Amino acid sequence: MLELLFLLLPVAAGYGWVMGRNSVRQAQRKQSSILSKHYYKGLNFLLSDEPDKAVDTLIKMINLDSDTVETHIAMGKFFRHRGELDRAIRVHQNLVSKEQISPTQRESALKELGKDYVLAGFLERAENAFLQLLNSDKHFLDAQQQLFDIYQATKEWGRGIELAENMMENHGDSDELCIRISHFYCEQAAVYVRKNEINLAEKNLQKAIMADQNTVRPWLMLGQIAISQEQYQTAIEYLQQVPLRDISWFSEAVPLIEQSAEALNDMTQLEQILDEYWQQCATSYLAKVKLMARKGMTKEAAEVLLEQLRQHPTMKGFKTLMGLYIEAQAPSESMNSLVLLKELVEEQIKQRPKYRCHSCGFSGGQIHWLCPSCKKWGQVKPIKGLDGE
Repeated sequence: MLELLFLLLPVAAGYGWVMGRNSVRQAQRKQSSILSKHYYKGLNFLLSDEPDKAVDTLIKMINLDSDTVETHIAMGKFFRHRGELDRAIRVHQNLVSKEQISPTQRESALKELGKDYVLAGFLERAENAFLQLLNSDKHFLDAQQQLFDIYQATKEWGRGIELAENMMENHGDSDELCIRISHFYCEQAAVYVRKNEINLAEKNLQKAIMADQNTVRPWLMLGQIAISQEQYQTAIEYLQQVPLRDISWFSEAVPLIEQSAEALNDMTQLEQILDEYWQQCATSYLAKVKLMARKGMTKEAAEVLLEQLRQHPTMKGFKTLMGLYIEAQAPSESMNSLVLLKELVEEQIKQRPKYRCHSCGFSGGQIHWLCPSCKKWGQVKPIKGLDGE
């Protein structure tokens, strides 16, 4: 009898293994059947334009199988692209709250949730989401860009500077990051200028120069601050740095140098600066012509200007040339016509844009260090050509 029992043991073990395997298969088939049922039910709701019910059904699916995470992320993005941000947030929030999904999947869902919050205007929530992703190997660059955009929108320049410094310390610097942090320092300096905290403004501008050696913005701002403090010689020294960094911005420095030279009652430094750069833009060669006219060399000034206009015609140059002819001739009927023509050219110049973005083509009449269209720093510059410099 005992021997019979030993013989039956392998049979019993085999039977148990077969029954257990069948039980697992039945459970898998049952779960697959339930999953398929919810999936097709949710799809039917979506196609029937009942997105609320579709979202509820899809959320139920996540409780059944974490393998559907990518499908849920894609569905949330679909809702976001349709402008249905409340539904996108619900889907992505549900994913982030699930413990059974992997850390990589949670990071992907958190990134999409942050983007949902940004479009919905919940910038504080979006900031919290992206701050959690700064330590992510996969998403830290995207999180960094999103945080910079948030701080630019909210004008939290101090936080933007802190973020940039941390990124430079942990991941190294780049040209784009250096340009961005330099402009952040300039924006912070502008805040201090409005508060009349000049020392703090100047410290931030010096940091902006250290961050980006090719920048011109802090030098222009330092020149403006020095003029406001009646430190005209210091202003000239600052403004002389502009053409050394970017000659395209010399047109912005020339009027400030002229103002400082006139305040000092000494045009020598202006003449010396113009001798090197006067042919670089319309503003600089017009400043040289103006100096010649002040010395009584009106005829010579007109000849220099005419020659320059033959090589590089500009509306500003034509207007100045007509002014010189008007001053040199006696009043007459033809002179009245020339005066009218000069006024028409002046009006045309006022209506033309002065600055254009080299990245997206946006143009306007004011300086925008951050392009309002493409949101890139330092791409808007003075226009060259007939309508500009």
